[in-house]
Amino acid sequence: MINLPDPELAESYLTVSVIGCGYLGAVHAASMAALGHTVIGLDVDQPKIDRLAQGRPPFYEPQLAELLSDGVGVGRLRFGTDPAEVRQARIHFLCVGTPQQQGSYAADLRHLDAAVDGLLPYLKPGDLVVGKSTVPVGTAARLRDRIHAVEPAAVLAWNPEFLREGHAVKDTLAPDRLVYGVPDDATGDVAVELLNRVYAKALANSTPVVITDYPTAELTKVAANAFLATKISFINAMADLCEAAGGDVVQLADAIGHDRRIGRRFLGAGLGFGGGCLPKDIRAFVARADELGAGSSVTFLREVDAINLRRRSLMTELAVEASGGSVAGRRIAILGAAFKPESDDIRDSPALDVAEQLTTLGARVVITDPQAVDNVARSHPRLSVTTSLDDAVDCADLVLLLTEWRQYVQLDPTVLRELVDRPVILDGRNALDPDRWRAAGWTYRGMGRR
Repeated sequence: MINLPDPELAESYLTVSVIGCGYLGAVHAASMAALGHTVIGLDVDQPKIDRLAQGRPPFYEPQLAELLSDGVGVGRLRFGTDPAEVRQARIHFLCVGTPQQQGSYAADLRHLDAAVDGLLPYLKPGDLVVGKSTVPVGTAARLRDRIHAVEPAAVLAWNPEFLREGHAVKDTLAPDRLVYGVPDDATGDVAVELLNRVYAKALANSTPVVITDYPTAELTKVAANAFLATKISFINAMADLCEAAGGDVVQLADAIGHDRRIGRRFLGAGLGFGGGCLPKDIRAFVARADELGAGSSVTFLREVDAINLRRRSLMTELAVEASGGSVAGRRIAILGAAFKPESDDIRDSPALDVAEQLTTLGARVVITDPQAVDNVARSHPRLSVTTSLDDAVDCADLVLLLTEWRQYVQLDPTVLRELVDRPVILDGRNALDPDRWRAAGWTYRGMGRR
């Protein structure tokens, strides 16, 4: 059992619904149950609901399987597809995805709107609807008006999530801050009181709370992601300068990271960011700023995005260079397919972008990953995958480390050298010790390193 309800917080426990049981919703539902609340998870995807109802997560996230199994097993957590079940809950969390629109930078809010439409017939006076999805600023006010047209006595709050994939359970159970976007009238006090009951354990551990209006709460999430993306692209731009000048971007990051105004986190130069949040969120931020007439203020985010995408082409170019000018017919092992370690998420994965580019150039690419192989096989059928590291590197002409899983970072270069044809490695995450690998007879190349 990961988390037992605290008897001292028993009066805080509520019945809540979680609408949308994808990555955010499944984690949130399981975590709310672990905190002691009774949770009803709803989604339109029957196979997904069937898995969750059995306590089996439909994706990989550390600790989630145990949380689901515990919650379902003790009866505090159940899943279904019938929206009428939300009648039993007083608080309703909106956790549906907001992907990028096809052919546009803007967010696609169709699923969120459909979730609200499905909830409206069952809302009761005094119910609290809580948005957690990442949305363009102005969405909360629009949804509030739709809710009040049907149930004027319901309340809407916006409580953005700040989850890191691979750490989502911890970030939900012990967040580093909570943000409540609430109305500026008496109903706002009701929303704050109910949210404080939901997060009573976090508050008991002195988690900071920011109580604000809808627009600020909505902007907080996208502004945080925009800042992190900017920091990553900044250090990758510095890596390009280090390449040109003969410097070392890792030492550079260490040096500036000691400045407390800057900090070392998110200054890891390499292949860049991917996943289902940062890329689409900064693009939606730009699109919404354009709609509001403030696009010139976030023009820099277009270059942040462009720098990030160029890292993938640069890695392909480095692979061609390391292969003597052509990768045609070369056997290339790629270590890592997920966009980051401790996840099986391959959405906008830089590693898979590089794999596709090299395959197009005629390379014989083999990809391995501790968790994401099945997802790659389904979504990228022309790429060869294996769950075996040894099979991936067998007779390889070139090895690319593109996702910094711990088991790859800790590989013994001496042992690995016996399996490959050419001991050449490109470190797309600057995660390996160059001296150790070179001492073992490897030709090592990082990104922005001497």
